[in-house]
Amino acid sequence: MNDNLELIWDQYSLRLGNFIRSRVGDDSEAEDILQEVFIRVHRSLCCQPEWNKPESWFYQIARNLIIDHYRKRREMLTIPENLSVESNSSEPEDLEEDPEAVLALSLREIINELPEAYRQALILTEFQGLSQKQLAERLGISLSGAKSRVQRARAKLRDVLLACCHFEFDRRGSIVDYYPRSCSCCPAT
Repeated sequence: MNDNLELIWDQYSLRLGNFIRSRVGDDSEAEDILQEVFIRVHRSLCCQPEWNKPESWFYQIARNLIIDHYRKRREMLTIPENLSVESNSSEPEDLEEDPEAVLALSLREIINELPEAYRQALILTEFQGLSQKQLAERLGISLSGAKSRVQRARAKLRDVLLACCHFEFDRRGSIVDYYPRSCSCCPAT
């Protein structure tokens, strides 16, 4: 079985690695996720009854690990409630070199300007980590209603940000630079 696994892994690992790299910005993190896929496949050999189509199983494991990767990353990027946007004296010097971090400081104010239903949906899902199903249960609305509310909230936030600032992105979609258009919602870089 191990020889068979090696052959199958050799066949799919390059495409799977490219799939992961296209969704995760950092090559080393993508490589870690690919290795974790292999580990999980190896651990689950006894439980996988059919090897006719292992590719879908590999990709499902990879998708789940990518989701976990971004959930962990979101937890690390949580902005404390008591953080003052205007307090420049305590800002780390590296912050000026990271446009996303500087912009993140103003997000809370922008989100607070959204209508209550949308603000609540964004805070509960994006900052407190609730799934959309959990959001629906908490608010007593249907799952499709919760999904719609989160999508609309994200769209409203995007519209405010795009109206406020001009953004420049790299090839992976990360913010390289931005500058305010006509309002003071974005701090100057």
